[in-house]
Amino acid sequence: MIVALTVYFDDPFWIGVFERIENGKLSVSKVTFGAEPKDYEIQDYIFRNYYKLKFSPAVDVVVKEGKMNPKRLQRDAKKTVLEKGVGTKSQQALKLQQEQNKLEHKIKSREQKEAEALRLFELKQLKKKEKHKGH
Repeated sequence: MIVALTVYFDDPFWIGVFERIENGKLSVSKVTFGAEPKDYEIQDYIFRNYYKLKFSPAVDVVVKEGKMNPKRLQRDAKKTVLEKGVGTKSQQALKLQQEQNKLEHKIKSREQKEAEALRLFELKQLKKKEKHKGH
């Protein structure tokens, strides 16, 4: 399992994107930090909240295995952040997660509306019965 964290500034907040690659599948979670986080704050956040993160559904991705020079990795990471920000696969995974959350919210709110309508109906029926009890 490969885990990466990308922190970038998306006006007006600092955003962290956790990318998890497992069995050739990429899943992503997005975290809003607010003010610019210090390294120790990010580390503390990871220790406390990593297992509570809600990752997106998995998306197929090609994983390259192999070792690279650390300086080359650093240059590539800087170049990637300057050019693209968050990778397109990550954006797709985040969008998928967002739409899934939207559907869940829609279903939950529909159930709440139906329950409220049923409660009001039963209340009306009860009032109707109470009116006719005296006769």
